[in-house]
Formats: sequence, structure tokens, C-alpha cells
Amino acid sequence: MGYSKLPVCIAKTQYSFSDDAKNLECKEPFTLHVNEILLKAGAEFIVAITGKIMTMPGLPKVPAAEKIDIDENGNIVGIF
Repeated sequence: MGYSKLPVCIAKTQYSFSDDAKNLECKEPFTLHVNEILLKAGAEFIVAITGKIMTMPGLPKVPAAEKIDIDENGNIVGIF
């Protein structure tokens, strides 16, 4: 299917090199538990979901930030 060369992104806790947020120092060998593998074909990468994490949704085709601007008086416009 042509996906064998895609890079892999590992989604894990930011608190540890492992998938365990309580294992802060990782002094001993650990096993990385992969819960799910997701193909992000449009972005052209693969995501390995580890541990207890919540992923963020993607942006729409036109993010709301595209409508934010500063008018001629220096006021910010376009924010919800």
C-alpha cells in the first residue's frame, strides 16, 4: 500500500521517556506498551499510541486563526 517508508511518531506522556508518567527517572530498563497504531495517511506518518494519553484533534482545512487580524485602529478582530 506504500506506507512502509512513512516516519513513526510515538505519542506518550511528556513526564517520562517511558509510557508511565510515574517512572520519571527511567533508571531501570522498561517496556514501552503500544496500545494502538494509527495511520495518518494525509499527513504521511504513523502514530504509535502508548500509555494513558489523550490526543488532540486535527485542525480544520481553514483554522480560525486565518480570520484573526488587526484593523486600522490597532484593534484585534476576528476572535470568536
